[in-house]
Amino acid sequence: MHRRSRLLGTALMACVPAFGMLLAFGPTAGASTASVARTAPSAREIAAARTFIEHLAIGQHGTDHAVAGQASRIEGLTKVKSTNWSGYADTGSGFTSIKAKWIEPSASCGSATSLAAFWVGIDGFSSASVEQDGTLIECDGGTAFYFSWWEMYPTNDIQVVGETVEPGDSITASVVRSGTSYKLALTDSTNKANSFSTTQSCTDCANSSAEVIAEAPCCVSGSTPYPLSDFGTFKATGAKVDSGTISSFTDDEITMVNGTSGKVEAKPGALNSSGNSFKVTWKSA
Repeated sequence: MHRRSRLLGTALMACVPAFGMLLAFGPTAGASTASVARTAPSAREIAAARTFIEHLAIGQHGTDHAVAGQASRIEGLTKVKSTNWSGYADTGSGFTSIKAKWIEPSASCGSATSLAAFWVGIDGFSSASVEQDGTLIECDGGTAFYFSWWEMYPTNDIQVVGETVEPGDSITASVVRSGTSYKLALTDSTNKANSFSTTQSCTDCANSSAEVIAEAPCCVSGSTPYPLSDFGTFKATGAKVDSGTISSFTDDEITMVNGTSGKVEAKPGALNSSGNSFKVTWKSA
């Protein structure tokens, strides 16, 4: 979700205390962490959660992607580490489309605020812009909130569309470029109210990468990502990049690690034999 400061968002300033105040009426810190059998959040809770994430920075990247030791390159694959991304990024030039499907994961929430975003996008891996859309899980006080969203960074912050995304929903997300025009679309075939399609313009976007990513949105302070919500497993399927698949291009396998300790937080599995499907497994917050 945001770029510039490192992979998912970019303008979060004083949102942590503000969000805590907004949810003073919500679940207490000792609330149940069971998200599968979750009760429906109130309208006020949803509004507070929505206000919070609309100031996130998703997709921030750039200098965040440090190659793990020596460049571990095998058949066009480079393994890299990031402080807030996990998944795959294709690199090159002139990318025109990215598409993938997933079943919305179910979060196991503790009492602390944590986030997890799942998205497809063009740019952001090595550029200052990102054109992206997807879903987002926000945990607060033991309650999980699920949203659909899109963003053209740095033109705007996250644009929240759907507030009724649920674990198990069937999601298809895509970004398609034609010249300087970008069509961002998401279909929630389970809950259609979360679906959208919007066309935006960007005259100076780099079109230098295409990604399918699980992310810990930014930022607690400075460029430190929020704790990563325990989403279990995120599985992207049917991924298409331009007229090919992820493996059709030079691609980077990205492991999310803690920026201080180096502890693995989310780990991607290998691409399937068709080069269009993979899993990201949550390891730690």
